[in-house]
Amino acid sequence: MSLKIKLNSIMVDNQDKALKFYTEVLGFAKCRDIPVGGEFRWITVYAPEGHPDVELALEPNANPVGKTFQDGLFQQNIPATAFEVDDVEAEFKRLKGHGVVFTMEPTEMGPVKIAIFADTCGNLIQIYQELK
Repeated sequence: MSLKIKLNSIMVDNQDKALKFYTEVLGFAKCRDIPVGGEFRWITVYAPEGHPDVELALEPNANPVGKTFQDGLFQQNIPATAFEVDDVEAEFKRLKGHGVVFTMEPTEMGPVKIAIFADTCGNLIQIYQELK
């Protein structure tokens, strides 16, 4: 199969704030930061312990449709994306120590344990751990 997931996007209300949160708090590494005209940039991050060729783009939510979609997900408590972790409890404690606000504490749901937090950029993010 020639299809691969190499890039995924998440809308953010402020690219500078998002880059700081995703690198300094979550621990991702900056991959690209390219000016694309005006105030906007093509910013991507990756997980240093994951696949380095899989990137997350921090897209500005300047498009009204995108902003409406982002706001709707947040208001309905629906995560915009999810990240796998080895230990949800440990990551929950680490992120709480950085002041991250959780809307759901670690909770077992079938074969996974999940937690949900606000990324300070307009999104809810789910972290999950596969239970063995």
